[in-house]
Amino acid sequence: MKLTMHLWLTLLTAMMALMMSACVSHTDVATDPSTQSANSASNSSTTTQGEPQTRTENKQDVVVAGKSEEKDKSQLVDAITTSDIGKLPDRSAAESMQRITGVAINAPSSPAIPKLAQAPAANVGMVYESMPAPYYHQDTNTEKYQHLNDNPVHLTSEQPVSTFSIDVDTGSYANVRRFLNSGALPPQDAVRVEEMINYFDYHYSPPVDRSTPFKVSTELAPSPWNSNALLLKVGIKGFEIDAKERPAANLVFLIDVSGSMYDPNKLPLLKNAFGLMVDQLAATDRVSIVVYAGSAGVVLDSTPGDQKAKIRGVLDRLEAGGSTNGAQGIERAYQLAHDHFIKNGINRVVLATDGDFNVGVVNFQALLDMAKRERKTGVALTTLGFGDGNYNDELMEQLADAGNGNYSYVDTLNEARKVLVSELSSTLFTIAKDVKIQVEFNPATVKEYRLIGYENRVLAREDFNNDKVDAGEIGAGHRVTALYEIVPANNKGLVDALRYGNAGASDKPARADEFALLRLRYKQPDADVSKLLEYPIKTNAVVADDKMSTDLRFAASVAAFGQLLRGGKFVDQFSYADVIKLASNGMGDDSDGYRHEFVSLVKLASTLDKGHSPVHREVRVIE
Repeated sequence: MKLTMHLWLTLLTAMMALMMSACVSHTDVATDPSTQSANSASNSSTTTQGEPQTRTENKQDVVVAGKSEEKDKSQLVDAITTSDIGKLPDRSAAESMQRITGVAINAPSSPAIPKLAQAPAANVGMVYESMPAPYYHQDTNTEKYQHLNDNPVHLTSEQPVSTFSIDVDTGSYANVRRFLNSGALPPQDAVRVEEMINYFDYHYSPPVDRSTPFKVSTELAPSPWNSNALLLKVGIKGFEIDAKERPAANLVFLIDVSGSMYDPNKLPLLKNAFGLMVDQLAATDRVSIVVYAGSAGVVLDSTPGDQKAKIRGVLDRLEAGGSTNGAQGIERAYQLAHDHFIKNGINRVVLATDGDFNVGVVNFQALLDMAKRERKTGVALTTLGFGDGNYNDELMEQLADAGNGNYSYVDTLNEARKVLVSELSSTLFTIAKDVKIQVEFNPATVKEYRLIGYENRVLAREDFNNDKVDAGEIGAGHRVTALYEIVPANNKGLVDALRYGNAGASDKPARADEFALLRLRYKQPDADVSKLLEYPIKTNAVVADDKMSTDLRFAASVAAFGQLLRGGKFVDQFSYADVIKLASNGMGDDSDGYRHEFVSLVKLASTLDKGHSPVHREVRVIE
């Protein structure tokens, strides 16, 4: 009996030892803080009780809020540094430790998350430069786009005047390209047709002198998708300047380094993009860098533009982690811009982010109001969008509008080169502000009309003459294109005429030789009073289809493509194949290859659109 009992005790002891060994090997054990230093010191030559007795060169120690453990380097991602910002984000102890101490959330070998919640909150403030970066994970898509309905068809007899602000943004086209290249059709609200049209260069002539900052050109030709209509193209070209002529610039790079910016198409691409821009700066330019995550801080005070190695060094050290207090970052950036303000120079904050502001001032209107206040002080705001999944297009586009700047979306390094190198003067140097367009159509010659795009730029008729109403800016060398579809008086339109006519119609004799009168208002960059330009649109200006310029052919193809992506409400049976044919006949001089790339995207969209209903295309829109 004693032998049997002894045998059972021996077996039970062996089983308990095996179980304890397995637990120690596979479970995170919270080490007492008082023994942490001793354990760390002995790790190079000894192992703690229960650890495997062999080490490989593919191991490293990781300190997590008062405990020491080994992680396989193959399971970890690059290190993250938040010490440049100064404070940890305002989060729970568990979430903060996951982001700051490098626990690989959702990785196969990650430690048990519930255990971290038991760690003392006082240890959350420890940040180690050598710690591995967190794996940023987002389960749901939260991209945000402003909902816009297509501009309606207007009867000229009822509403003869159309008024809108110009738009030089191009962000929508690059964002649409990102969707298509990832194998998905874009949400309809991500497609702003005017930004797609204005992405491309057109061969408009610049003004002969700079007394008027831009030159206006028009063209009339048959509509490719409506045999009863004409397309009226209005083109504007700003005067160009040589890089040496550009005034000195005081630039503040405002860079989002929060955890959501960890992806390769976010902060890593952003750093390379700004590096391209730094190469274009002169000794007379000044650069400051503000970063923000849970809080904001200056990582580079105002530095001459020719100290490129210093500026690049700061950019290269930026890494992602934490929540996103964008409002605090914007406030700090504006303050820095004022501190180093250059009179008669370019003073601009360049915000680069995915737009996912989630702590601090997150009220949309409050952010817009801040940008509107600051533009009156002479500091403009340009926005550069990056990334996907949580991208806030609505905020980025409207912040730039409110801040008298421009908005671009950067999906590739080549797009960064286009915006920050090839078009740097256009991006930075404003030659005319508050530019408005008003077209008065002649009821005697035009039955109905429709403005293609510019849905969120439409102004009230009385806003045209009101210099207090803000509108878009034009940079040096910028070109702006707007398209109207008009139905001549004798052709069939989409809207039935009124049974009792227009009781308020004027008895003034009609100008039968004019389709419309084009008016533009603009201000010089330092002026508060606008100037007026007028151009009559003659009926004999219509050219035959085979005489249409390559620029109008291509602009029309882009307009048709954008409308198809938005549901194709007004393009009848016009198809992707028709778009490709029209664009192919409008290539012209395409030295950069952007027009050829467009045709490739249309072909891709045609493939993706087969068998998909509009419902599938809107799942990523957050209203």
